Amino acid sequence: MDITTIRDFRAARTDADLALTPGETFMAGGTWLMSEPQPATTGFVDLTTMGWPDLEITDAGLRIGATCTIARLVRWAQQEAPTPWTAAPLAVDAANALLASFKIWNTATVGGNICRSFAAAGMVSLSVALDGVAVIWTPEPDAAGVFVERREPVADIVVGNGVNTLARGEILRAIEIPDSALRSQAVLKKIALAEHGRSGAVVTGRIDPDGSAVFAVTAATAAPTVWRFPHLPGEPTLTHAVADASGYYTDPLGAADWRRGVSVELARRVRTQLEDAA
Repeated sequence: MDITTIRDFRAARTDADLALTPGETFMAGGTWLMSEPQPATTGFVDLTTMGWPDLEITDAGLRIGATCTIARLVRWAQQEAPTPWTAAPLAVDAANALLASFKIWNTATVGGNICRSFAAAGMVSLSVALDGVAVIWTPEPDAAGVFVERREPVADIVVGNGVNTLARGEILRAIEIPDSALRSQAVLKKIALAEHGRSGAVVTGRIDPDGSAVFAVTAATAAPTVWRFPHLPGEPTLTHAVADASGYYTDPLGAADWRRGVSVELARRVRTQLEDAA
């Protein structure tokens, strides 16, 4: 796509480069920005030149840099993740839930997928499933010139299909996944109207080391829907929770009633798989 309104392009290398001027927007992989006209945008500010680490293992868990590509995260999950982090393969399942080729995986970033905030965003599904917390830089630095950080669960950032709580000028710096969630038994299941179509419903479930359970529906509801239980819920309890959730919507990729029905069925299958693995 030729974005004919773009007159300026800046590679951000220092914090000072992150202040947007009118008409500018941040870009990482650019797979969505370059896919359709951007009539209100006159300049791109490239975040990939900031040199942020892709993946960092900390005492608290995993920190995923916003500019980490999906391909890099998948490779880490397949080949490099510490053995105790049994939930790491969920990153591969979430990437496969995207309507995207390997070429997109090698360009699209984890942060960009979250910031676009489509209901079917695979990196949103992953982050919500594992209690990911977004590290956000606010647009105004403090007196020392340092950006003030705020943290918000990814599940709370996405408030609608393509709508989030990020203000103009705010930057998603990283996503932090807690160690306890990474040590869980976790399952992701998806469905689409077409074999290789955009996800119509994604259901995730996990059992943490302390026995508590977390289930989530994404793609089928406009915003992520999360349930927490002190232990693996019985099938009737889970079915009732998923069936009664609000936010199921209709678009060309699926009717609201279909999304509700398949979410219930996927939740049952996730629960069964977790129960069998226990």
